[in-house]
Amino acid sequence: MPYPTDRERDRPWVMRTYAGHSSAAASNELYRRNLAKGQTGLSVAFDLPTQTGYDADHELARGEVGKVGVPVAHLGDMRRLFDGIPLAGANTSMTINAPAMWLLALYVTVAQEQAEAEGVDPVEALTRLAGTTQNDVIKEYLSRGTYIFPPGPSLRLTTDVIAWTVNNVPKWNPINICSYHLQEAGATPTQEVAYAISTAIAVLDAVRDSGQVAAEDMARVVGRISFFVNAGVRFVEELCKMRAFAALWDELTLERYGVTDDKARRLRYGVQVNSLGLTEAQPENNVQRIVLEMLAVTLSRGARARAVQLPAWNEALGLPRPWDQQWALRMQQVLAFETDLLEYDDIFAGSHVIESKVEDIVAGAREEIARVQDLGGAVAAVESGYLKSQLVTSLVEYRRRIESGERVLVGVNAFDTTEPSPLQAEGAKAIETADPVAEKQAVAALENWREARDDDAVAAALATLRERAGTTDNLFEATLACARTGVTTGEWAGALREVFGEYRAPTGVSGAGSPGEGADEIAAVAGRVRETGRELGERLRILVGKPGLDGHSNGAEQVAVRARDTGFEVVYQGIRLTPAQIVAAAVQEGVHVVGLSVLSGSHLEVVPEVVDGLRAAGASDVPVIVGGIIPDEDAVLLRERGIARVFTPKDYALTEIMGEIVTVIRQARGLPEQP
Repeated sequence: MPYPTDRERDRPWVMRTYAGHSSAAASNELYRRNLAKGQTGLSVAFDLPTQTGYDADHELARGEVGKVGVPVAHLGDMRRLFDGIPLAGANTSMTINAPAMWLLALYVTVAQEQAEAEGVDPVEALTRLAGTTQNDVIKEYLSRGTYIFPPGPSLRLTTDVIAWTVNNVPKWNPINICSYHLQEAGATPTQEVAYAISTAIAVLDAVRDSGQVAAEDMARVVGRISFFVNAGVRFVEELCKMRAFAALWDELTLERYGVTDDKARRLRYGVQVNSLGLTEAQPENNVQRIVLEMLAVTLSRGARARAVQLPAWNEALGLPRPWDQQWALRMQQVLAFETDLLEYDDIFAGSHVIESKVEDIVAGAREEIARVQDLGGAVAAVESGYLKSQLVTSLVEYRRRIESGERVLVGVNAFDTTEPSPLQAEGAKAIETADPVAEKQAVAALENWREARDDDAVAAALATLRERAGTTDNLFEATLACARTGVTTGEWAGALREVFGEYRAPTGVSGAGSPGEGADEIAAVAGRVRETGRELGERLRILVGKPGLDGHSNGAEQVAVRARDTGFEVVYQGIRLTPAQIVAAAVQEGVHVVGLSVLSGSHLEVVPEVVDGLRAAGASDVPVIVGGIIPDEDAVLLRERGIARVFTPKDYALTEIMGEIVTVIRQARGLPEQP
């Protein structure tokens, strides 16, 4: 959005809703409906197979297609996704990271096809495109887990996208350095700023050193870097965080990269407020949480967000309905158009309280940035496990405060008496559900696409991609050729997997600190763990598993840390495992219980496979428990399939959960109840 002068009324930020599910056709209908309601930008959610570079017929994609976003396997899907939406006039944000180059190539190709159909020069049409690819893989190793390749090749792909867009699509934001998920993984405001800035240093250094951008053009690169941040409910602290962010970014880009253009040095950021801070218990309270979090990034004109997308009140329950998304959009519109917020200069300028808090965050962030640089930079700090262990430790402390009641969550650990909610009235469909046949339809459509294309052209395009991946050439043009010849998402990523290899990031569990309080409760459960182990003749072992493609591992890591603290031997291999791999590990390690974490909605498909696999392997005495965003009716189905316990976000007391796990083990092994 253009930045007005201080004499003008500030313009509203771009208003988006993060959306996409089931299929390209269903998502296109949703986008067009939201635009008709006054949404001024699109924010595309891709499903997990697309985000991790798999086609719908891959083993790991089972149960994941269309669940948390839209599946896009090839150019035909991208055409359908934006059918009837002129991309030359759109502002599109695409939450895609490891395959960002691929999805942007598909998007660019569709935009040029639209231009040609209108008689517009397709090269000139690229200069009109506005939007963002998230394209921040470093935070994927720390939070969301949708990485594919090792950090080095991943940073190369990011660099190639930045260099290509700066020269060909000058209004596009080629990377959205994303501290949003760092906060959800446990980052304090200081850590969120420090680690995002550290990522920016790694990216900008890589672009500068690649030789693809002239030194005098670094201002153009810096001017297209954007950020995507999280806003929590402590809105004064969050407001100060953004002012600190802006100050540090201005300082960094001037001193390290020599950018003298004030406009190019402005912090350009978009926001989604804290989705994982929404509660399953009394979900109506999420409305006021969302509004307060939106204020944190809009009240301060000196550090105001230029794009905002709000979750719906019921996202802790499942996929929001169109009406729920409309409500979230209307919150933005009321603030922007009914209040006088945009009529004033910065209302916090000169505030001693705000300035003091900003200085504290800036000072702390500088120290942590220096620490990361001393370790060799953000990539080295990822590979060593330092960043991940810091986040896991911070999240341990955050959960400790919730469990002790030091941090109040209304309706969760305090004020939990409630009346029945009319928003969840009996018979009302409280959440949207992805089309249950979407996966079968996607697989069938994929087969049809492959049959109709020129196989020789596809093979040649993939061969060129592999060849150039082995050099230092920019890979965007080779990726564009793949898109135009009909290559699929899985084939593009598969070709690069052959050259770059795959990667498993450190889990951060072994280096995480333990809670400083709640020792008595932990000791009591630890006593039960020891006694049960004595009765069985061996130390209790738990396998914590993440089946499928869901990479949100925060909950699994916290369970692993608390299980370790209560005396369990913990087997945790990280994310992205097939049910067969989990079963094999459980049998090989001789565990006494398997705990599965699923947040993507694929629980009905992948969890029963683990139960069936254990039975087939002769380990039917190993109970399976599951935690995640699981509707009540699905929990009933899981228990009918043999799941011993189902935990959801309302079950926040981890030590109590550990005690329940001990009970489950004793019941499975025929041991008497403990006094």
